[in-house]
Amino acid sequence: MQETPQGRTITIRPTRKQHEAYQALDDPAVTAVFIGGGAGGGKSWTICESRIIRSYKYPGYKSFIGREELTRLMGSTYLTFQKVLAHHGIADQWRFNGQYHYIENMQTGSRIDFLDLKYLPGDPLYERVGSTEYSDGAIDEVGEVDFLAYDVLKSRVGRHLNHELSIPANLLLGGNPKKNWTYELFYKPWKEKRLPVGIRFIQSLYNDNPYTAEDYGRQLAGITDRVLRERLKDGNWEYADDENQLMTYQSILDMFTNKVDAGDKYLICDVARYGRDRTVISLWDGLRCYRMLSYEKQGLESTAGELKRLAFEEGIPYNRCLVDEDGVGGGLVDIVRGIRGFIANSRPLMDRTTGQPGNFINLKAQCAYALADAVNSRRIACDGLDERTREQLIAELEQVKSKDIDADRKRAVMPKDDVRETLGRSPDLADCFIMRMFFELQPGLGKAASIIHPAPHRFTMPNPPSPNSPTAPRAPWMAGAERREAVINYPRLRR
Repeated sequence: MQETPQGRTITIRPTRKQHEAYQALDDPAVTAVFIGGGAGGGKSWTICESRIIRSYKYPGYKSFIGREELTRLMGSTYLTFQKVLAHHGIADQWRFNGQYHYIENMQTGSRIDFLDLKYLPGDPLYERVGSTEYSDGAIDEVGEVDFLAYDVLKSRVGRHLNHELSIPANLLLGGNPKKNWTYELFYKPWKEKRLPVGIRFIQSLYNDNPYTAEDYGRQLAGITDRVLRERLKDGNWEYADDENQLMTYQSILDMFTNKVDAGDKYLICDVARYGRDRTVISLWDGLRCYRMLSYEKQGLESTAGELKRLAFEEGIPYNRCLVDEDGVGGGLVDIVRGIRGFIANSRPLMDRTTGQPGNFINLKAQCAYALADAVNSRRIACDGLDERTREQLIAELEQVKSKDIDADRKRAVMPKDDVRETLGRSPDLADCFIMRMFFELQPGLGKAASIIHPAPHRFTMPNPPSPNSPTAPRAPWMAGAERREAVINYPRLRR
């Protein structure tokens, strides 16, 4: 119960799960509260009502509600905000600013900003919100939001009147089951009873909300898509997206904690033209990918120079460098003589067991199935990636799926163009992982004819004769020349 400056009383009647959320938000030791895990559990209502209550309790309080797209926030979460105000009979005490997208409590001076948290290539570090100070904040449908947005915003709370008014500095997050960073940071630790101190996960499903359970129950039961129904109605976080998916979600996650033996080093490159996709280079030590680099709108000459530089610095011979040779990548193979080319649609390699061509439609399918076997058996490791690259890699590997077998019963995978349409981008990271299997299918390939560059060769240029001598050279560049030493440095590469 909270009284407004005009003497009106706000009485809240939370569900049991909402009550848990309110208690957690009032605990100064709590930094983040996740509520949801299914549709109809009252998460958006909790987000809005908790902001409103605090705006009266702490005059001058400043908060935010963020979502992946501002248009969807205004078309959904803000409508819920208006419903909460109308429910408590206090809509006349609030004023909305459509130009700067915030709503202000005219009685207390408190303010709540509405934030667009969409990832923008021009602002990859979310600097547009990185200098704003808030008392606390909330993110609706947090599973749609990039991890970096959450990471930046949690550093912006606790900076506005928190000490003066004893406002707990925390983030309230609402969302549905999603196999991304929310699964790893909230659901999985909660399920395994190892949530960090200061983090709360509150599973709230449609039947936990007595106010809307009947209506929501009918609507959710009518969803024909089995996976979507399991997620939204049953709160199933362990859903299987597609039976054709070659790698399990858990095995993909395990790549980032697997330990594998060191081995030969490899460089794998997926090349892109100007303005199309991106160029990705991955560096490997055995079956451990320890570094991935992305380049936007980079020309072929620049890519060739970068490949040479990395191969030299990492001690990787050219015969263990593999480039996607389809399209523009063929030009890179011509420029950097000695590197290998990967042609996705070429014939599959011979099966070492049968001595016959592999039962695959092409080389890429063969490598994709080999990758799936390695990932599912926990033989692949990956580290050193930033959170955004990691999220993208997980999403791309989930799209490595079997495709309808043809009349010859040869195995195939979903074409790259189909994956691009699903993801909204090209799966360049996953392609590097697929191409890495090229060497695993031919164990001796990277070891034959390894190039060991000699030590630097040093030679001395003799002094030229005097310019006045009858035997002096006529070339002007020789005039006044002094004795000088030249050194040719060759890269030192390991076998």
